Amino acid sequence: MKKIFVSMAAMLLATTSMAQTLERMQWFNEPENWEIKDDVLTMDVTPHSDFWRISHYGFTVDDGPVLYTTRGGEFEVKVKISGEYKERFDHAGLMIRIDKENYIKTGIEFVDGKYNLSAVVTHHTSDWSVIKLDKPVPFVWIKAVRRLDAIEVFYSFDDKEYTMMRNCWMQDNTPVMVGMMAASPDGEGFKAKFEHF
Repeated sequence: MKKIFVSMAAMLLATTSMAQTLERMQWFNEPENWEIKDDVLTMDVTPHSDFWRISHYGFTVDDGPVLYTTRGGEFEVKVKISGEYKERFDHAGLMIRIDKENYIKTGIEFVDGKYNLSAVVTHHTSDWSVIKLDKPVPFVWIKAVRRLDAIEVFYSFDDKEYTMMRNCWMQDNTPVMVGMMAASPDGEGFKAKFEHF
């Protein structure tokens, strides 16, 4: 009995020490102002920042803020996102990234006065897909699931019923940066909030 108790205590300690907390994550393009409080990340998104490569617009940018951890193999991640979107292309969501030429950013994006669910998949050049929402929403949940060489992206408005919005390729057996990102390509920044990562 004592051996079982000691084994269970050791497993609990190991699980607790491996649990992901926002404080243990790292910044890529750290914004000037941000705060983690009660496991909620808020940030003032860097003005004129974005992630995009070449296609359609002819330029490359890679300077939006991302708070990330590194994951290998298969995983599932989700986050509740809200923001004070103001300018065209203000967006916030999840980033899954191998390097500057291979990444997926997905979340909610403000385009021409409308809220859109958005996914950009980049493998050397970027593509962009959107689902226009009928009305503004106070928040959205975005979930990404990595299975072998694919990433499945889902959205929800209640964290119960999830709908797939994208299924795309991502090199398997390669560690990726996984985290919360935001960008304000045309604007002076905005406040973004991430909960339950």
